[in-house]
Amino acid sequence: QLFFLPLTGKQDYKKTRPMLKATRLKAEAKKTAPGLKEVSLILAAILVFLLVCYAFFYLNLSEEVDLELEQDEN
Repeated sequence: QLFFLPLTGKQDYKKTRPMLKATRLKAEAKKTAPGLKEVSLILAAILVFLLVCYAFFYLNLSEEVDLELEQDEN
């Protein structure tokens, strides 16, 4: 009786075919979904990129202001 069903866990032997298919699809989706580690690494990379851009523009603008102040003094 159990030999005709596809190989699944012992707890799945009473499930109907659509239920087995749904269980299998859910398991496959869980395997391919990005994990918390990957998502946090991507967010950290974006944050670092934004901070670098901010620092670059802040330093450039502050140097321009310093140059203007020096020219006004002369």
